[in-house]
Amino acid sequence: MTTHITTTTWKGKMQFESTNPSGETFLINAAPEHGGEGAGLRPKALMLSSLAGCSGLDVASLLEKMKLEVHDFKIQTIANLTEEHPKVYDNVIVEYHFYGNNLDEVKLEKAVNLSVEKYCGVMEMFRKFAHVEIKMVYHKE
Repeated sequence: MTTHITTTTWKGKMQFESTNPSGETFLINAAPEHGGEGAGLRPKALMLSSLAGCSGLDVASLLEKMKLEVHDFKIQTIANLTEEHPKVYDNVIVEYHFYGNNLDEVKLEKAVNLSVEKYCGVMEMFRKFAHVEIKMVYHKE
């Protein structure tokens, strides 16, 4: 079993610095309307970035293994935040955008499905608390 440890240190007011197991650091801060100064990432939005990053790493690896020709690849996450406290994401749409001249849609769909259904642990965690919808968009150049 692998254990990940992060350390998140208060830097004053509504700002924290957090380490990642890789040794990298980043700032977390509240929005100005919640007493923050806006410098840093928002905790809930970080969850969406983690979801996209986890799946994106899977898909990028599969693109290489499948020798797929993709000029650019982006993931957009759109999440609904509930109104009542604690505010949580209850519905999330993950859109995979592929750009290129010779996009093999069948293989790209297979790569995304492998990530979504088999490899991405963050995706599985999200399914524990939210409805997750997957969309694929192809941009021919």
